[in-house]
Amino acid sequence: MSAAGPTPALDAAAPAPPVAPPQAVPWLGLAAVLMGTFISTLNGRLSNFGLADIRGAVHAGFDDGAWITTAQTVAQMFIAPIAIWIGTVYGPRRVLLVAAAAFAVISFIAPFSTNLPTLLVLQFAGGLASGCFIPLTLSFLLRNLPPRYWAYGIAIYALNLELSLNISASLEGFYVEQLSWAWIFWQNVPLAIGMALCLHYGVPRDPPNPNPPRADLYGFAAGGLGLALVYAALDQGNRLDWLNSGLIWGLLLAGAVLVAGFVAHELRTPHPGVDLKLVFSPPLPRLLVLIAFLRLTILSTAYLIPQFLQGVRGFRALEVGQTLIWIAAPQLIFCPLAGLMLRRTDPRLVSSIGFIFISVACLMVAHGLTAQWSSDQFLPSQFLQAIGQSFALSGIIFFGVLHLRPQDALTFGAALQTARLMGGEIGTAFVTTLVRIRSQTASNLIGQHIQGGDGGVLQRLQAYAAVAGRSDTGLGPARAAGVLSGLVRGAASLQGVIDAFVVVGALTALALLIVVAHKPAPLGPASHRPLFGRPDLPPP
Repeated sequence: MSAAGPTPALDAAAPAPPVAPPQAVPWLGLAAVLMGTFISTLNGRLSNFGLADIRGAVHAGFDDGAWITTAQTVAQMFIAPIAIWIGTVYGPRRVLLVAAAAFAVISFIAPFSTNLPTLLVLQFAGGLASGCFIPLTLSFLLRNLPPRYWAYGIAIYALNLELSLNISASLEGFYVEQLSWAWIFWQNVPLAIGMALCLHYGVPRDPPNPNPPRADLYGFAAGGLGLALVYAALDQGNRLDWLNSGLIWGLLLAGAVLVAGFVAHELRTPHPGVDLKLVFSPPLPRLLVLIAFLRLTILSTAYLIPQFLQGVRGFRALEVGQTLIWIAAPQLIFCPLAGLMLRRTDPRLVSSIGFIFISVACLMVAHGLTAQWSSDQFLPSQFLQAIGQSFALSGIIFFGVLHLRPQDALTFGAALQTARLMGGEIGTAFVTTLVRIRSQTASNLIGQHIQGGDGGVLQRLQAYAAVAGRSDTGLGPARAAGVLSGLVRGAASLQGVIDAFVVVGALTALALLIVVAHKPAPLGPASHRPLFGRPDLPPP
């Protein structure tokens, strides 16, 4: 038998030869996929800041117009499980090319919508296209970058997510005041076209997959739709008063049943569309929770500062953007430093530094915030927030990558996208509700000290009436009462924001404890140990 050579059975069981890691950096392809992450986050954030102008353009009311941003992100949640399969079957290059071209066309025609239903359909279609960008980006980075550059690629990947989040207010304010609200959508057209050109010329064609996986139609439908319904409930819950709304109950129950069915199906079927064993195997569940925590703290802070500047100080969107941009600008400097530290040190240390800085930044604001604060007073805390965001997100993602095989990158990318979107939405819903409840409580407590006929209250009302100068017409007392009421609302809103900063700082400290308690990652690209061709990694 030895002279006759190996048997067919032994040939079939023999492991595939190792795939040589790439040696050169595909700069155009790297620019393309990173541009996709930038576009995906930027577009959703711009729609939030410019929502009032978009509602007015399509003649939508407040309640109906609240679904404009929900439609896009719900579509991104729905497409996340499907992106794994289509990326495996057709290759990331082809999928990203089609998605970028579709997104450019949709973004161009969206401002021509004459009514809300048309805009909602286009927003959902745009979400399906942009929802493919982030899950496929991580796979491209791991498969096309030399392992020694993975740390820098992931640091830039994290930079793109946070940069687009924090510059959107400045861009939206500029578009609305200097150009037109339509540029909220049209700015995506040149970005998507540039992304497609970089993909076409900078990324080689994907070889055909000789053994494409089966399409798990039930898993895709149940998982994507279930996640989308839960996200819609979280996004609309604060507006509809949560469990006092039948719609919220219906969305949550239907979403929970579909997600449970999806998990049961994927664990039992011989051909799962999503490898849940990878998602549920240590340490990925804990890392996905950390990413959700981080998105909670980042998006909550990005909500709290505009809430204070617009609700208490009366700033416009452009003025709010001038404050938030100080989170974005320092990240351009600290992104390379984060990559260097990931190469030289334990990623747990990098992410721990990030969480410490974010927590300290929140507590700095909570300790000193007053009704007289403006953009300048936020700068020290924003600087710490910028460093913390770059370090924390890049450290967590890189820590997860060290536990992966390259063929698992698509699944990890989709799980990362789901945790990022869901964590951000949970954070926004939680902090929005917290600010509302704490503001109402503070307003009630302040109102108990304002009694009709009280000497101090009368003196304050007379002073306001004198400033109004309309006491001879009888409007002075009414205006004075309005001014006093506005001051009470402002003080209550201020207290709600302060309380929320304290809670966000405490949650960030909790995330820090989770990072510190984790075991070290296995050796990976930080030490130039190749991951390609290994059947498995050693346990952490």
